[in-house]
Amino acid sequence: MEHVSRETLHQLEAYAALLCKWNQRINLIGRTTESELWDRHIWDSYQLLELLPATVSTLADFGSGGGLPGLVLAIARPGLVVTLVERDQRKAAFLTQTVMTLALPNVSVRATPIETIDQRYDVITARALASLTELCSLSYPRLLATGFCLFPKGANFATELAEAKTMWDFAHHEIPSKTHDVAQIISLSQLTPRQAGEQSA
Repeated sequence: MEHVSRETLHQLEAYAALLCKWNQRINLIGRTTESELWDRHIWDSYQLLELLPATVSTLADFGSGGGLPGLVLAIARPGLVVTLVERDQRKAAFLTQTVMTLALPNVSVRATPIETIDQRYDVITARALASLTELCSLSYPRLLATGFCLFPKGANFATELAEAKTMWDFAHHEIPSKTHDVAQIISLSQLTPRQAGEQSA
């Protein structure tokens, strides 16, 4: 990936080492994808960085798991205040340990269900967590009115978008992934629930 500072790369390398070490004990990423860790996971997450305007100051990563993309973005942009939300206690322990080991003062870990979060954020991310419809439901109460969501999606993104539009109104952009030919990053903003009478059957 272009334009990565030496300091950021060192931090990402340290993070990658921790991820692989912990992955032997708990399932943070698929074991078969460890050999593709950088392209499939780290650079796939890092590409979201250029989609974050300078005005963005807070980001929440829902279902953060192994810290993808939340920890990668926090490493790449130290001025960004990042909240990693992960209800699985073992995965949350990995995130907490990694934040301490890498000395990331801009990151906090919330080992709690997403539904219990009562803060609002400039940006919400989630990777391989749920359908777009469910992500809209989780994000709406926790997104600032001026905020937006970034959701990496695979080949079935069009179907998920169509389903989400039966329940939600939103503006969206589809940004081609730089790391997967058929994948898209879905950017959602102006998220509002549709009225019952407007929802499609």
